[in-house]
Amino acid sequence: MTTTHHIDSLLHLLQTYQAQIIELADYDTQLKEILKQKDQLQLKSLISLYDQIYPLVEKLLWNSDDFDSILELYQRLFREQDLLISHNEHSSSNPRQRYDFILSIPIADRPEHLRGCLESIFQLCQRYSYGGKANGFFSKVTVIIVEDSKEDRHVIKDIELAEEYNNKGLRVHHYGFREQYDLMLEIPANTRKDVSSIIGDPATENFYHKGQAVTRNLGYLKALQITQNKDNTLYYLVDSDQQFRVNRTTADGDQYVYGLNYFYYINRIFNENDIAMLTGKLVCDPPVSPSVMTANFLDDVIAFLQQLSACKPQENCQFHPKLKIKPDDAAYHDMAQLFGLKSQRQTYDYCCPIKTEHDHITCLKSFSGRINYFFFGEHLTRKTYFTYSTPLTDIVLARTIYPGNYITSFDGLKYIIPFGKLRLRMSGPTAGRLIQSEIKERFASVNLPMLHARTLQTDFTDEYRPGVEDNTENIDLSNEFERQFFGDLMLFTVDKLAKSGIAVEDYSQSILDEYFALVEQELLELYENKHINVTLKSNELSALVNDKSLWWNQSSGLTESVNQLQQFIKNVNHNFDKNGNAYQQIQSSDN
Repeated sequence: MTTTHHIDSLLHLLQTYQAQIIELADYDTQLKEILKQKDQLQLKSLISLYDQIYPLVEKLLWNSDDFDSILELYQRLFREQDLLISHNEHSSSNPRQRYDFILSIPIADRPEHLRGCLESIFQLCQRYSYGGKANGFFSKVTVIIVEDSKEDRHVIKDIELAEEYNNKGLRVHHYGFREQYDLMLEIPANTRKDVSSIIGDPATENFYHKGQAVTRNLGYLKALQITQNKDNTLYYLVDSDQQFRVNRTTADGDQYVYGLNYFYYINRIFNENDIAMLTGKLVCDPPVSPSVMTANFLDDVIAFLQQLSACKPQENCQFHPKLKIKPDDAAYHDMAQLFGLKSQRQTYDYCCPIKTEHDHITCLKSFSGRINYFFFGEHLTRKTYFTYSTPLTDIVLARTIYPGNYITSFDGLKYIIPFGKLRLRMSGPTAGRLIQSEIKERFASVNLPMLHARTLQTDFTDEYRPGVEDNTENIDLSNEFERQFFGDLMLFTVDKLAKSGIAVEDYSQSILDEYFALVEQELLELYENKHINVTLKSNELSALVNDKSLWWNQSSGLTESVNQLQQFIKNVNHNFDKNGNAYQQIQSSDN
């Protein structure tokens, strides 16, 4: 039994973890037989053995108290296997195919988010070594930063970040406005006019804040330009406020880990299945507008303050549960029924993130200090968490694109985000319904979520959020609210049409008008019910916050915290008042 290959991590796994993974005994026997084979056959058999073992290690990893040490071994196994695959590619006439990845990241005035995203890509390449390095660069991964920032200082920072990560060995292209403009002009004029709703119109001035869909679609042009082998390239579309990590709960709080080898599994999925487009969910902060999460969040805030009011202010904080209850799908969405979902709980607990010993006064200060970040996308009570259930190669039919987490082959690039210039929310689900109706099982979803990382920022004051205006007196969501309502109208009209059985070729203006009007009426009724619901809950919260008998109103040291809670209520009322801009806009026939 000899081998010229280094398999120390595999041997360690087989020798150390047979008590926890009983199936490893069979693989240990299998390895002994493999090591008797001649070099080339042995190499291929070893590579296959790693593939078979990964699901067993993953099942242990996500159910073990010894997470950190198993994760470190798990990552070593992939690095070890990658070296074997590299040997196989250099010595075999029929090498195992590994796709090149081109990652495209739209960016608009969020340099710190971009840094977090780039760092996560760099760490993923380091820890799992997909494709290894060549000439000082990770050989299989290229990143395109698609610029959409308004502020020159942010554009400069993005360029500096591209240079910084190039120096680290991650190949990064900064795709600026001049280059975008020039590539658009390479499209023949008549064709360019036909696709203006997808990529916008060329402009030499004010070529910023085009919106995520248009900017993402423009990224396709640069990706195509740098593609060297269209049959061996996958295109990965991500957002700047996301990272290639997932979250898990521990006794010490949330932990953000590099627990998924995205490139390896996506490569296998495209090799083993006939698909054109693959998508995955997001975890951590919900990927939806605060305009459709406020009612549920109010429930949680009221429940937390009611519990807090019964606690003594200076006793040790009681908001550190041993086991955090994980929200079910779309528990954060006020109108989850639109998607055929229903939350199993009325409220979810606030879990205090402070790790050192502290009292309830400190807990309240921490909570109130972040409560208004809700309007920028942070959710303090209904974060979603990664759950390992089946092998990570398992795919299911998809009907929604998660615009910050989807991958296409060259053929799949034709399925872009439509209606880009409208700049509406729900563009991903709308695109998904259209794509699913056309390519059916070639559009798939996989359990490889990305971390939606707004919560990792310490301050949102210098980070752009489309549709959210931080004015002197209020945080204004009216533009975001409007984009959400008409995005819902776009999505559910398309969904209703897709289910109607009417062929696309037979759509007429009268059919479109009919379906549009039906969905509009349904949505206006739902939004009106939500308005009433939010108003009642806001009044209940206001009475609780301002109750003079409660301990936070009896200490001058908590004046700022009370003011922050009152400002939250003021922001809610400003955005959900029936006479406010948001409700005026969605009920305006002209609009």
